[in-house]
This record gives sequence, structure tokens and C-alpha cells, in this order.
Amino acid sequence: VQLVESGGGLVQPGGSLRLSCAAYGFTFSTYTMNWYRQFPGKEPELVATISSTGANTYYADSVKGRFTVTRDNAKNTVYLQMNSLKPEDTAVYYCNNPRRNYWGQGTQVTVSS
Repeated sequence: VQLVESGGGLVQPGGSLRLSCAAYGFTFSTYTMNWYRQFPGKEPELVATISSTGANTYYADSVKGRFTVTRDNAKNTVYLQMNSLKPEDTAVYYCNNPRRNYWGQGTQVTVSS
């Protein structure tokens, strides 16, 4: 079982990034998936959730209207489109299978001029 995030990097305030999380070793299409982020010295916080079919989503208030979570079950991949990025979005971003408690290795997002 593996979750592999990619797409992080350095971006200027107001910019955009799309994170990807590829899933291996489990029946991806049957599971709700989460995106979390973690600030230094803090516990991970939930950013977004998407149901197994993609029909239902949830967003933290801090990212609502700026971030969009989607998935492609044919590619076993979940995405996080992040627009209008702010310096306070700087964190390590993780994807998560909550039912199985699987976590990826994380990808660093840094928003700075």
C-alpha cells in the first residue's frame, strides 16, 4: 500500500499549484480520501475531503473558495487544486485514506515572494 504525493513547490502569493496523490495497493475507488496539511510544530489539519465517487466534498473554512479537491478513479489519483495561494498556506501537504489510516510522505508547499 502506498500513497505518493507530488506537485508541491515554491510559488508566489496569488499563484496556483496542483497537488496529486497516486494510490497503490488498495481499491482506491471505494474509499473517501482526505488532504491534510501540517505546519511546523503543529498537528496535521484537515484541508479537504472527497467521497469515493467524488460526488461529495468538504473544505476547511480557511481554504473554501480557493482550493478544489477532485479525483480520477480510473487513474487511482486524487488532486488538490490550490488557487490564490497565501503565505499562510505554506505547509507540508499529505493525502490520507481515513478508513485505513494510510498516509503519503507529504509534499512541501511554500508560498513566498
